[in-house]
Amino acid sequence: MADPRFFHNHGPFTLGDTAAKLGIALPAGADAGAVIADLASLDGAGPGHIAFFSGVRDQKEAFGASRAGFCLVPAGNATPAPDGMVSLEVKSVPHAWAMIAAAFYPEFGQALWPRQAIAASAVIDPGARLAPGVVVGEGAQIGAGSRIGPGTAIGPGVTIGRDCDIGAHVTITHAYVGDGVTILPGAQIGQPGFGFASSAGGHAKTPQLGRVIVQDRVEIGANTTIDRGALGDTVIGEGTKIDNLVQIGHNCRIGRNCLLAGMAGLAGSTVLEDSVMIGAAAITTGHLTIGAASIVLARAVVTKDVKRGGRVGGYPAQDVHAWRRETAALRRMSKGNSSGRKD
Repeated sequence: MADPRFFHNHGPFTLGDTAAKLGIALPAGADAGAVIADLASLDGAGPGHIAFFSGVRDQKEAFGASRAGFCLVPAGNATPAPDGMVSLEVKSVPHAWAMIAAAFYPEFGQALWPRQAIAASAVIDPGARLAPGVVVGEGAQIGAGSRIGPGTAIGPGVTIGRDCDIGAHVTITHAYVGDGVTILPGAQIGQPGFGFASSAGGHAKTPQLGRVIVQDRVEIGANTTIDRGALGDTVIGEGTKIDNLVQIGHNCRIGRNCLLAGMAGLAGSTVLEDSVMIGAAAITTGHLTIGAASIVLARAVVTKDVKRGGRVGGYPAQDVHAWRRETAALRRMSKGNSSGRKD
């Protein structure tokens, strides 16, 4: 569910109104007056929530166990819904979800900033230090001993813990930041993730209604971007260190004491377990897990899960020993072909 500190719910809506908005008929026997109170993920939903099931294999278990009262499903869906759930069949689940989410949360874009530099409702500990040009939104909180650099913007509802060091021209929205966090200049935290429902007619923006959770003693490099979750949270585990110019997509979950070198990129819903090391300019394709204590070499492209303690490199990334053998074999083949070539 969306955090009310950051997003205002314009619901509830009835099931009948929702079906009409989607341009679909009510399911047989469904109560048009049933109330949908909010959006939620399959595993976080209750009887008053609407969730979505795209029909993909890795969602089937969550769909079958979900307590959601209502769910968007693909037309012709053959996966049985759990008892008590009303399934709404739609042609395109992503487009329908974007439409419903925008109805509940029409102001899902940029943060609304106060007219004055420091909002009257902001709570700033007397021991915090703010440089000239800092903007602090409504209801934001800044803890004792934290230092905020010039030109930095702290969005409405954001919480920053104690003894944080935040550099110049940083933007933080839709986020909770723990104690002892260092954020270098130019970092952008909590901006909307890259989520669209696409078709031949164009790309409809999917509301990004989650948060960023930055745990204690994290360091975030200059000009690094961390997108907020689409519905759940993007999480940076305690003690993790992130270099400059790193991109972390929506709903990524990074464990404790990880290291990410410069220009690394994590596509949405990537999971790094504890103590993972990501080399410079390495990327992931998203919706995968890299096991604890694994190492991804520089410029690798990770396209599938990596087991605990793995060491991978290359494109697509594979066990580093196999990758090096393959590279050496290709080099030998190349040399053999070139030595026999006739001019």
